[in-house]
Amino acid sequence: MTKLSSKDYVKVYGEVQKLADYRIKPIARVIHSDTFEMLIALVIVVNAVCLAILTFPNIDPETRQLVLTLDYVCLGIFVVELIVRMISYGKKPWMFFRSGWNIFDFLIIAATPIFAGQTTILRLLRIFRLIRIFRFLPEVRILSASIVKSMRPLLSMFALICLLLFLYGMVGTYLFGAELPVAWGTIGASVMSLVILLTLENFPIYLEEAIAVNGLAIPFLLSYVFIIVFTVLNLLIGIVLNAMDEAREEAKAKEKAPEGLDLVSQNVDEISADGVVTLEEIKALQQEISRLKKLLEQK
Repeated sequence: MTKLSSKDYVKVYGEVQKLADYRIKPIARVIHSDTFEMLIALVIVVNAVCLAILTFPNIDPETRQLVLTLDYVCLGIFVVELIVRMISYGKKPWMFFRSGWNIFDFLIIAATPIFAGQTTILRLLRIFRLIRIFRFLPEVRILSASIVKSMRPLLSMFALICLLLFLYGMVGTYLFGAELPVAWGTIGASVMSLVILLTLENFPIYLEEAIAVNGLAIPFLLSYVFIIVFTVLNLLIGIVLNAMDEAREEAKAKEKAPEGLDLVSQNVDEISADGVVTLEEIKALQQEISRLKKLLEQK
């Protein structure tokens, strides 16, 4: 029986993943170690400071040249990091591009020498390099995962909001369009007014103007506020928060999964030590191994 071990797993930007057989494991463990990631994060911070200094117009030429040199040193470190990470994929370097973060890093770093003569694009690329710091922040990863998990219900809620805005926009145009053409004259103007009212900005002004035109303004605007502003938008927030909780729990479970594999391995040794293995013990181990593997294989 192949012995299960947490050594076959690494943390890839906070997410526990199994090292594939084609990976060069010593290199992979180094580049995914906390020390290496902290070093790269520090280089990104230094790069950010350099970019901030370069925005000052009155710095002396020597300082500017020093900062530019330091910026190129940071770029060189990023290039070396990228190459080492690709080398860690061994005989299948193309598997490096299965990760969205890896594709982003490659495009940003590889495009720098291509646009070296275009100052504006080069500055934008330097700024985009700073975005790489997000992958080292656990809460940002959890937020990204929660957005992905909540995308389907969010799209449904978005469709509902669009429908409600259209219905209220049509009613508003019929009720107030003739007297208040700027705010309610067309369906486009009405929907824009309703979007502004989502923040309750200038609500008293809209209410006062509408009441002067039609007495139905009070039930119209109050129902809009209670249905869309207070109810639907709070539901949107609830969907995102619930997805964040689920993503946070999954992240915690993935972190503990390799420890569970070690525990299963110990149980296997204990069970086989006496030379007697019952069917119930085998089924229990199979269920636990299956649960842990499914958890670790989740994207």
